[in-house]
Amino acid sequence: MDRVKGKSLTGAEIVVRCLQEEGVEYVFGYPGGAVLFIYDELFKQDKVRHVLVRHEQGAAHAADGYSRSSNKIGVCLVTSGPGVTNAVTGIATAYMDSIPMVVLTGQVPTHAIGLDAFQECDTVGITRPCVKHNFLVKDVKDLATTIKKAFYLATTGRPGPVLVDIPKDVTAATCEFHYPGTIALRSYNPVKKGHAGQIKKAVQLLTEAERPMVYTGGGVILSNAAPQLTELVRLLGFPCTNTLMGLGAYPGTDRQFLGMPGMHGTYQTNMAMQHCDVLLAIGARFDDRVIGNPAHFAQNPRKIIHIDIDPSSISKRVKVDVPIVGNIPDVLDDLLKLLKNEKPRDIKAWWKQIEEWRAKDCLKYDRKSKIIKPQFVLEKLYEVTKGDAFVTSDVGQHQMWAAQFYKFDKPRRWINSGGLGTMGFGLPAAMGVQMANPGATVACVTGESSIQMCLQELSTCKQYRLPIKIVNLNNKYMGMVRQWQQFFHGNRYSESYMDALPDFVKLAEGYGHRGMLVEKPGDVEPALREAFARTNELVFLDFITDQAENVYPMIPGGKGITEMILSEDL
Repeated sequence: MDRVKGKSLTGAEIVVRCLQEEGVEYVFGYPGGAVLFIYDELFKQDKVRHVLVRHEQGAAHAADGYSRSSNKIGVCLVTSGPGVTNAVTGIATAYMDSIPMVVLTGQVPTHAIGLDAFQECDTVGITRPCVKHNFLVKDVKDLATTIKKAFYLATTGRPGPVLVDIPKDVTAATCEFHYPGTIALRSYNPVKKGHAGQIKKAVQLLTEAERPMVYTGGGVILSNAAPQLTELVRLLGFPCTNTLMGLGAYPGTDRQFLGMPGMHGTYQTNMAMQHCDVLLAIGARFDDRVIGNPAHFAQNPRKIIHIDIDPSSISKRVKVDVPIVGNIPDVLDDLLKLLKNEKPRDIKAWWKQIEEWRAKDCLKYDRKSKIIKPQFVLEKLYEVTKGDAFVTSDVGQHQMWAAQFYKFDKPRRWINSGGLGTMGFGLPAAMGVQMANPGATVACVTGESSIQMCLQELSTCKQYRLPIKIVNLNNKYMGMVRQWQQFFHGNRYSESYMDALPDFVKLAEGYGHRGMLVEKPGDVEPALREAFARTNELVFLDFITDQAENVYPMIPGGKGITEMILSEDL
């Protein structure tokens, strides 16, 4: 049934009307020849606001951050050719982390497609491997229905970015506007309810477990299942871990939370993951950075229950015993109903073992150092913001320290590029977060290498008065690259030293923001307090940190999750 049926409109008008019908607040974009008709229509209305980024990669990352932090769909708009190719990194970032986004791209006129026209590229071909789906609209009559399909596909099942490529002549052509209220695709019917028999098997395994473990990933957050997860973990009394993408799904300050698993996860989590007898995996994909070498992981016999909406994620890397395909909140609701009538085994002995592992204090660092330790900055950031900030990060050591030392009690507060590991993500993502959550405290944790990848977005922050606090952990190295070179490449620091760094304070001031240089541990907390007291300003905090500091624990590539390097081992 059509929700809107009306007069004849141009393709450009149809695009804008579709966005209005979907309740889109912001479009992050950058104009160019192929999308000028669309920009003209955006200019004529005020329901959908446009945010002018300074690079198309920033548009995709900002739409991504907007989506991750709000449960609303992020939308970006770029022109053909280089506009699209610049956005690909941001599209791939969202795809790897299953983030719902709609990407609207301009294309050369239909008669010029395939003729190497000015600013032409094969958008559908280039983006096919890094989108959930993409469309090329060749007829204006198909435009509204295609955009409806894009929003539906992006947000249902396993979410992801969906791209709609629109030739310029399609935006100029006219047709009667029909916007469908609902859409059905014959070949696309994601399963919502889990199989009742499999859920009963899961209940039996969970109640009989002597050494249980709950392992959850980004799927719990994307499906808004944090309340059900928290209820389940507390009902059972089991230990719980959240992956890098799942932090905040279960409260990070709770005693049952063991910390993050994997390459830089805590000692107690990795030991519990390896030695449990029943592992309940929810919305996680057994990523290589989480379980290390699958052969090592498989050495210990355990029963694995895996809940995921995407059947292709189940038994992809690790064979599971009880697969449950379905929407996580629905499956957890059914699990909870059955578990409320069951009594799990006494697992005091298992908790005693976990507390012995926890006593190792695997995250300890030198607190008496006269040089600023990056871990100390993150601990103070947590104190000053009372754990209530939205924290975006770039990629590298600072990302791992933020995941280890900032305790996330709520979902959608930790915004980072997990699957693709995209340097430059942090600042534009923070812009999207701030747009989605006006008035909220937003901090971007970054390093001097990452921040320079999308630094031009400081200009966007000025234009839209976004009071983000940038926490730059400056060790004058590509920190994670240097760490690997130290451990595995004989201390040969090939091209990881960042020579000729800018004066970040002057740079921030040059963009019209406030910059602060912090060089002593005693100045860390006062600087953070001053920065966050400036609620209407972007403040760039440049912390000069220990160049030799490494992230521990660390699992070398190809090793198992119990083969950790700890700081005390060196």
